[in-house]
Amino acid sequence: MTNNGERLQKVIAQSGVTSRRKAEQMILDGKVKVNGETVQEMGVKVTANDEIVVDGVPLEKETPVYFLLYKPRGVISSVKDDKGRKVVTDYFEAVEQRIFPIGRLDYDTSGVLLLTNDGDFANLLMHPRHEIDKVYIAKVRGIPNKKELALLQKGIRSDKDVLKAVQVKLLSTDHQKKTSIIELTLHEGKNRQVRRMLEELGYPVMKLKRERYDFIGLEGLNAGEYRSLTPKEVNQLRAQAQKL
Repeated sequence: MTNNGERLQKVIAQSGVTSRRKAEQMILDGKVKVNGETVQEMGVKVTANDEIVVDGVPLEKETPVYFLLYKPRGVISSVKDDKGRKVVTDYFEAVEQRIFPIGRLDYDTSGVLLLTNDGDFANLLMHPRHEIDKVYIAKVRGIPNKKELALLQKGIRSDKDVLKAVQVKLLSTDHQKKTSIIELTLHEGKNRQVRRMLEELGYPVMKLKRERYDFIGLEGLNAGEYRSLTPKEVNQLRAQAQKL
């Protein structure tokens, strides 16, 4: 069981065992086990790694799958949205497995987003101690100086957080339009981190894109397109996270 994945009753219903409403009742009646433990509460989320038994019958386990999506702006990094907005899994209608995003990108942020149904893999990549490089390109209003750019690496206080970049580069400036393009490499992934850091310095973000997740980039993809990760890429990501 995990914070990622999909709700248990939905997974049971999708397997064809019964309807979602009846699945909820079976959970309440103590007829569902996850990894050998009886679950009797709503809201539990499961992934392909969890063993689910309904009324004594095991659900068939999914084959793990791993995808890279070039997330467009204006899309929610979730499997569903209560307001009916487009979500990242809408791009995967041909995929039968119950996939979910590894972490998230803000609604207005585009770029690299990994999706899987492998909860262990997702938790490994998202664990705070695994310092995986995430590279962002931000277009901002204004032109920061070297001292201000250094502050981004030293740490910016925002609300109760101290937000840091591992590396910062000023890629280009447009003195006529008074804009800059900045590359920031992060290890942590706090809510709206890049935007908050730059806004605290007085440089509001006009456009933001995650260019790279470790060694995984967007080559060959347009916004809204996806591809499967190769077994070598999956193994490399797993090894990289375990090494750190």
